[in-house]
This record gives sequence, structure tokens and C-alpha cells, in this order.
Amino acid sequence: MSNSWRRSIFCGLAGVLATGGLMSALEAQQPSAGAPLSSAAHRDVINRYCLSCHNDRLKRGGLALDTVAVHEVGENPDVWEKVLRKVRARQMPPVGMPRPDEATYEAAIVSLETSLDRAAAVNPNPGRTNTLRRLTRTEYQNAVRDLLALEIDVTSLLPADESSYGFDNVTVGDLSPTLLDRYISAAEKISRVAVGRRSRSPDGDTIRIQPDLTQEEHLEGLPIGTRGGAVVRYTFPLDGDYEIQIRLTRDRNEHVEGLNESHDLELLLDRERVQLFTVKPPQREAGFSEDYQPNHDNIDQHLKIRVPVSAGPHALGVAFLKNPSALLETARQPYQAHFNSYRHPRIQPAIYSISIIGPYAAKGPGETPSRKRIFVSRPANPGEEEGSAKRIVAALMRRAYRRPVTSADLQGPLDLYRHARAEDDFDAGIEMALSAVLVSPDFLFRVEEDPAGIASNTIYRISDLELASRLSFFLWSSIPDDELLDVAVARRLHEPAVLERQVRRMLADSRSRALVDNFASQWLRLRNLASITPDMRLFPDFDDNLRQAFRQETELFFESILREDRSALDLLRANYTFVNERLAKHYGIPHVYGSRFRRVTLDEDSRRGGLLRQASILTVTSYATRTSPVLRGKWILDNILGVPPPPPLPDVPALKDNTVDGNLSVRKRLAEHRSNPTCAACHNLMDPVGLSLEKFDAIGRRRTAEGGILIDASGGLPDSSHFADVDGLERALLSRPEMFVGTFAEKLLTYALGRGVESYDAPAIRTIVREARPQDFRVSSLILGIVKSAPFEMRTSR
Repeated sequence: MSNSWRRSIFCGLAGVLATGGLMSALEAQQPSAGAPLSSAAHRDVINRYCLSCHNDRLKRGGLALDTVAVHEVGENPDVWEKVLRKVRARQMPPVGMPRPDEATYEAAIVSLETSLDRAAAVNPNPGRTNTLRRLTRTEYQNAVRDLLALEIDVTSLLPADESSYGFDNVTVGDLSPTLLDRYISAAEKISRVAVGRRSRSPDGDTIRIQPDLTQEEHLEGLPIGTRGGAVVRYTFPLDGDYEIQIRLTRDRNEHVEGLNESHDLELLLDRERVQLFTVKPPQREAGFSEDYQPNHDNIDQHLKIRVPVSAGPHALGVAFLKNPSALLETARQPYQAHFNSYRHPRIQPAIYSISIIGPYAAKGPGETPSRKRIFVSRPANPGEEEGSAKRIVAALMRRAYRRPVTSADLQGPLDLYRHARAEDDFDAGIEMALSAVLVSPDFLFRVEEDPAGIASNTIYRISDLELASRLSFFLWSSIPDDELLDVAVARRLHEPAVLERQVRRMLADSRSRALVDNFASQWLRLRNLASITPDMRLFPDFDDNLRQAFRQETELFFESILREDRSALDLLRANYTFVNERLAKHYGIPHVYGSRFRRVTLDEDSRRGGLLRQASILTVTSYATRTSPVLRGKWILDNILGVPPPPPLPDVPALKDNTVDGNLSVRKRLAEHRSNPTCAACHNLMDPVGLSLEKFDAIGRRRTAEGGILIDASGGLPDSSHFADVDGLERALLSRPEMFVGTFAEKLLTYALGRGVESYDAPAIRTIVREARPQDFRVSSLILGIVKSAPFEMRTSR
């Protein structure tokens, strides 16, 4: 190894340390793998190549490198794990400096991994999860579903949870008085609906349709031959009559948009027609000029009806009957979006809201799924009520608390039952007891306590009941079912064969869809789509239909990888995706018709397939007016490679506005910014990665030019590899599959534990990836590796 390379590698290290990174290749100088340099050699090299010219930058970086280097690797694992991460990504030495050959890199990586893994085996550290962790809003909703067989949307009842380390189940240790009030109100409403108790007066709910939803064509979930509208899944609390009222969308003048002729509007309950309304434009009165616009106030006043509905979940549908239409296939197609009255107004009426009010003339609670789940015992006479109540509450508490219940546990809810029963009937007592269960800390919090009498900083295996909760909230984002709870109570869940059997059973269950809806939606930032609205002047064909299609494509794609137990690498290299007609037109994929999503196999010319080619990812990493190679590059470094760029130092000045010519291409504008030495260290890492995706615009469409200038989509990774366009980026990423698979495993582990992954977790992640390699990194092998890992099964006492 040449002295010039030694000098460049250590000088580069000093510079990166100054920006908050911890890149080093000290171990890359080893004469052979597994034989680390001596402390004296470390000190000598640092003194010669780093400290003499970068002492000030090292101080600013907050790390005395010479102090770290003189110790063995195992004595500073937190520093050396960061070093290893940077070396593995070839981010060291920095771009532009002389670099070692690939064999030297690999030898350095093997040596560092071996040293760190040996040190971890001698001094294991599974980390420590919080003793108390509140259920997230999503977990609460799923737990209510599985506890009470009740589907209810809690987004209006509980606030969203803050995110940390990319997931919202990390910072959930508190319960403020305000939040407790929200939980109490939610418990009261949920208990009333689940038990089917009458309220003092009819309740009402109004469901508003997204204002930028185009309603000119058929929408999925509604009958063929209809257009627009919505399907509302709603739980009716009692048998009785309910008033359904429909409002139409209006423009700024309060005129119903697109109402130029009569339209038939269909109301459906569980896909059966309840009523067919006719909506007509107002009649022009005689004597008024042609410019006079008739009043539209009463156009939709008749769109209401009172209908009998049985208690329980139902699908309420509203849609217009579709008039026959024909559209010539020409080179220039009209815009698909029709919702903006200023630019692309609706050409037919649309639904604004659906209101459900009731019940009127309530007849009783009926036999709903929730009542079947709750009332496991039915008293035949008043003398049997106490015993029935005890059996009902005990069954509820066992599932809600995720453990066997004691007599002391039962005392509080049963006292509340007796109090309510004395003033009302048996159902009122059960409702009150259920409310108490739903606000109990044993339900709202996941509790992991250290064993009694255990010494501080002692590693111990968590109990089977705690393991059952970790497993169910990891795979289902919900409470354990009876089978999992029974195995845990029998203290057999920790047995490897039993544990693997439960994991595979749970992955096959439909509730594992939570890995799509909850894990993937946060990892890939799909949740952000709801708040993104591209500039309508630049992207006039974007609407909520497209926004929903973006998300559904990625969710169906991720679910197919999960259900078919494919390799995690297929997330990047798959040659298929899921589209409906609207998304297919957006992508330029021919011969796809209708609102139904279907799987399509793609040819090489389609430029679609894996995550990096999907509009959801490309949109959430763009601005409203243009693409952002910086955001896209940072997203890939963080979520695909696992090497996020460091935050800027506190004394880095902000870039001044209007310092770069706005007529320049994005590439040239970024080059101007990188000319600032303070910014270059990070942007040299991010920008080349994101620039390789420049042939996708801000809403994921393919393009070859911007502003009449051909797009240069050449890019590179921090390892000095160069390529062009998305296929080149994918090949570069897949050339070292352990990088992506390790990042994927790290994100899964963060989500599974509900805490950030630390340096002491890295040996476990390497073991998970290493053991999954013979199975081509199948998703199930990675999930099983996480479940069987020390961080998941063990804990360190306080």
C-alpha cells in the first residue's frame, strides 16, 4: 500500500470527521485479514498524515482520533462500527482522492467485522427497550379491531404520533393529560358502538370526498357502469332507520359543477340499490338575460332518504350512472384530471359529502360481530348476571392485557360494571367495564419490567408473554391472538422450533398486511403522499386518483414480495409492477383498461419495476415544482444504502437565495452550490446519486428533456462508480447486495424493537444478513433472523 494513498485516506478521514462523519480505513492497512495494526502503528500514521495538518478540523468534529486509534477495535465498538459502515459504502477516502483496490477494501471489511463480532461475542449487549411504550394510533386501532371485531377509524379520535428513526412507534413513552382525555373519549365511543347501546339522540357522521378526486370515470369498489362517488365502510351501532344525505360539489359561485344535463345518482347498501335519484339542472326563468345563472341552492336538497339498516358493518356506496362515452385514441390525449374549476373544471357533477344520521326508531343492538366477540356468556336470568359479567370481562382483559388476569385485575372493571348495572341494564354494565379496560395502562401500554432482584446491567431473556407481544406488534401491529397467547402462557414460545412455527403462521395471516400498511408506508414515506400537491400549473394532470394509485402500486408491490416470500433484492430488481388504467397511462404502459389494479410483467424498455422506478418514491422525494436530486440522493443513502449524510455543522452558513441562475439546469445549479467548499462534503455524496434519476420528473413520468435541453442522467455512488439512469443505479446498488439487505434488516429491526438501532446491534444485523444469504435473502429469512436475534429476545437490566 503506497504512502500517497495512506496520506489521502487519513487526510480524508480528518475532513469527514469535521462534518460529523466517522470514516476511517485504519484497518484497511492491515497486512492480512484478521491481523489488526498495532497501537503504535495507528499512532504513527495519524501523527504523520492527520494531526499535523488537520488538528483544528478534528477538534471541530468532536473526536480525538489519536485517542481512539491507540486502543483495540473492541474497546471502541461504537466508533469502529461507524468506521466500518463508511468503509463498506466506499465513502472513505472521499471522492477525488486515491483509493485502494477492491481486494484491499474487502480485506479491511472482513478484518473489522471479525474484530467487532468477536468483541461482541465476549461482551454481548442486546440493548434495552423502554419499560413503558404506549400503543401508537395505528396499533390502538388494530388492537380494537382484534379485541372487539370492530373496524373503526380512530384518526378523528386520537392525534397522530411523532416519528423518530423513521417510525412512529419509537417516541411513545408518555401520556399527557390532554392525550388521556382523548383516550377516555375514544374508549366511551368505541364501547358504545361495540356493545350496541342507544345514545340519547341520533348521532351523525359526515364523510367528505377528497376535493381533488376526479369523478369522471369508474372508481374501484363500485359497480361497473357507474362513475365517481365513493364507498364508505361504516359500522351502524343499532338496528333502526338511518338518514343518508348526499351533497354535490360546488364551485366558488355555489353552483354545482358540471351540471349541464340530467344525471342519475345511485345509492347502494352492500352493493344492492337502495334508491335511484335524478339530479337536474335548474330551469332558467323567463324574462332573464342569457347571462343570468339560476340558483343552485336546492339542487341536491332531495338527495336524502331514511332507510332501515341492521346493526353492524356495512358498505355504503354512492355513484352516478355512467353515460356512454367514446374517445378517439390520438397522439394528444386530453387531461385525465377534472377537479380544478379554474383550469380543468369538472365536466359532470361530483359527490362532495355523504352524511349518515341515526338511528331513528332504534329496535335493538342486533347480532353484530362485536357483540358475538364480547358476549361470550349470556345470563338466562338476573341471578346469573354477576357470573356472566365476570366471564365476559375476564376474557376481554386476557386478550387486552396480553397476559393471564388475576382477581385483583378484575376488581376495578367489575366494580364499574356493578355501578352501571344498578342504574341501567346488563349491557350498560358491560359497556362501562369495557371502557375501563380500554383506558387501562395494561392495555394502552406495553410493559417490559426487569425481573425482581436482578443486578444492574445484567443481560436476561424476556418472558414468553413479553416475547408474544413483541412478535404480534412486529408482524401484526396488534395484540396476540389466542393461539400465540396460549403458547406463551405455556412458556414454550422461546423454543426455536415453536417460535419459527408461530412466525410463519403469523406471516401467512392476513393481519401481517400491517407490514405493508405500517412498516413499508413509513420506511418508504408513502404516508407523505397525502400531504403532497404538485404545482397545478406545471402538473395539471395530477389529482387524488393518481395520488392513490401511486401509493397502491407500491403497497401491492411490497405485499407481493412479502406474500410470495421473494428475495429482498427484488424490491430493486423486479420486472413487474401493479397498475390500473390511470397509472398505466401515466407510465405509458399500453393495453391496460379499467380501475382495477392488476400485475403486469414489464419489458426492458418500460423503465418501470422496482422501488426506484415507482412514482410514489419519485414524488415524495421531489418538490412541488421540480425534481430534487438532493432529496432523492439523501433518500437512497439513508433508506437503501444505510449511510445517511451527516448533518451540517452548526457554523455552516445558509445558502443565500437567488445566488444561482434559475435558467440553468438542475445539474448545473447543483454544481454551483457544490462550489461552496462547506457544502461540497455532503453534496458530493448525495447529488450524483439523485442525478441518475433525473429522467423521472417530479411526479414520476419519464422524460428526456427539460426546458428544451436534453437531460444528462449520469450519476455515481460514493464508491466512485459511475453510471447513467436508473438501470445503472440499480446495477451499482445490486453489485454489493449486503448493503441494501443490511439496511432493510436494520429498518425492520428498528420497527420491531421500537427503538433506534445502535452500534451494539450491528453484529446481530450482520448475523441476520449472513444467515439469510444462502436463501437469497428471502424476506421470511430476514424476519426470522430478527425474531431469533439477541436484541429481539433479550434485554439489559437498568
